[in-house]
Amino acid sequence: MSAPTRIRRPLRPDLERHWQYNGPVAFALWPLSGLYCAVARLRRRRVQRRAERLPVPVVVVGNITVGGTGKTPMVIWLAEFLRAQGLRPGIVSRGYGGRAGPAPQHVTGSSDARVVGDEAVVMARRTRCPVWVCPDRVAAARALLARHAVDVIISDDGLQHYRLGRDIEIAMIDGARRFGNGLCLPAGPLREPLARLAEVDFRVVTGSLADAGEYAMELAGEELVHLRNPDRRQLLSALRGRRVHAVAGVGNPDRFFWQLRQAGLEVVPHPFPDHYSYRVEDLQFDRETPIIMTEKDAVKCGIFADHRHWYLPVKARPEPAFSQALFNRIKAIQRGQETARDSRVPGHQGSARL
Repeated sequence: MSAPTRIRRPLRPDLERHWQYNGPVAFALWPLSGLYCAVARLRRRRVQRRAERLPVPVVVVGNITVGGTGKTPMVIWLAEFLRAQGLRPGIVSRGYGGRAGPAPQHVTGSSDARVVGDEAVVMARRTRCPVWVCPDRVAAARALLARHAVDVIISDDGLQHYRLGRDIEIAMIDGARRFGNGLCLPAGPLREPLARLAEVDFRVVTGSLADAGEYAMELAGEELVHLRNPDRRQLLSALRGRRVHAVAGVGNPDRFFWQLRQAGLEVVPHPFPDHYSYRVEDLQFDRETPIIMTEKDAVKCGIFADHRHWYLPVKARPEPAFSQALFNRIKAIQRGQETARDSRVPGHQGSARL
């Protein structure tokens, strides 16, 4: 394999390597890890006391580890699945990577990813559902409900945003890295202690077989889309055996590079920090070799793309048992909310239904 023209390393590469085992670095950082866990638990108890409940079911998709676990593909799949069942979903997100202010902002497929965040634009384009971003997800959810007729809200990467009350929690797990050494930051990759997983409703594993109590989810991508002309497409397999530059500014770029190699491509990897804001000079490779990037990167690179630039959209494919269990839970929550509303209406006899 030829050497890469230039490689940008993700943030904290050395520390992330140490997160996979209990070595000297983890031991040295263990006191800070214990403090981090304690603060996380105290913050959760304090914030949950003032959590705001909404009049529609809220489904939170998140993780307890640092890095990519397939949250965005899950949110997209979830929105499409719920709409296919006759529901009207809406999405709220933090807007990571954007420069939006404290006020909620409506995101469309043509929004500027540098302002509202790359993942939010991808979700708006793919789902055609209303998407709102704000650092305060409660404010985003209020804006969503005020302006759109939705009957279920999906909170992207909201597991630790406890001010937003939730009815269902979905924890995403990277099947390759799992939980590393099982320690909290900075000694390990955990945002919260592992015990937190016992409290979520669903645990979904990407890229690996699921353990007991977990559901498996595959991330599949077979067709490349041209950045300058979305109507121009080709199968990923058409580049089998060819050398390509692979660009990934995501939480786990190695998964993207592995996917391309599995398809038979000769990959020159170019990892960038998550939510990286690209400049034209960042993609100055040789003039003829194809450049393949993630969909999340593509929404920021279209303005200086040329004939070489393609992106690979991926689709989440959770196992059927997860789809049915999730839908049953949402319908049960909706029935409970309808019963509660009926019981507050004077003279209404619906309160007898449970």
